[in-house]
Amino acid sequence: MPMSTDLLDFTRRALENHINREDINHALTQAGWGPAEINDALETFADIEFPLAVPKPKPYISAREVFLYLILFVSLYSCVWNVITLLFEFIDRAFPDEMMNVARVYSDDRIRWHVAALIVTFPLFLFTYQAVSRRIARDPIKRASRPRKWLTYLTLFVAAFVLVGDFVTLIYTLLGGDQTLRFLLKTATVAFIAGGVFLFFFNDIRKGEGE
Repeated sequence: MPMSTDLLDFTRRALENHINREDINHALTQAGWGPAEINDALETFADIEFPLAVPKPKPYISAREVFLYLILFVSLYSCVWNVITLLFEFIDRAFPDEMMNVARVYSDDRIRWHVAALIVTFPLFLFTYQAVSRRIARDPIKRASRPRKWLTYLTLFVAAFVLVGDFVTLIYTLLGGDQTLRFLLKTATVAFIAGGVFLFFFNDIRKGEGE
């Protein structure tokens, strides 16, 4: 949503009249503006001593940037999916279900496929993540990139949704009294990986918003 011109104009004039940011924040809060809107307005201008409010450079969206972030997050999703399904295969082998007798050759084929996918996608994820990190280190304004924020929040949503579904399934199964060690291990695997992804990107987005 575009920022209100009234809010931006008020913030600019207040800063040029040397009103400190805490007082501006307090006044806008009392007027009914939300914390995110106030923060965006204040972050539009640099916190430096100058007679006029100095605007910060705005991040722009380039095709290359969108491409990098799409590769980064798609490779991440692929890695997470293949790691989970690979671990599920190992759990099924360690604790086989007599009701589901799957031929060993099919299990070997699935493991080989997931390993092959990880050999390709995990280095791709690392390479792209390092490339993005170097770009942000050279130009911190790129941390506010819209593709980065949208895909990060999408990842947080997916991870949170998976965690909620995982715990609902766990509680439902526990209440039914038919849980098995294999089921508990699979549930723990999903919770550990999805929780790790959520915490990583949650801390990353908080760091970006705190700058």
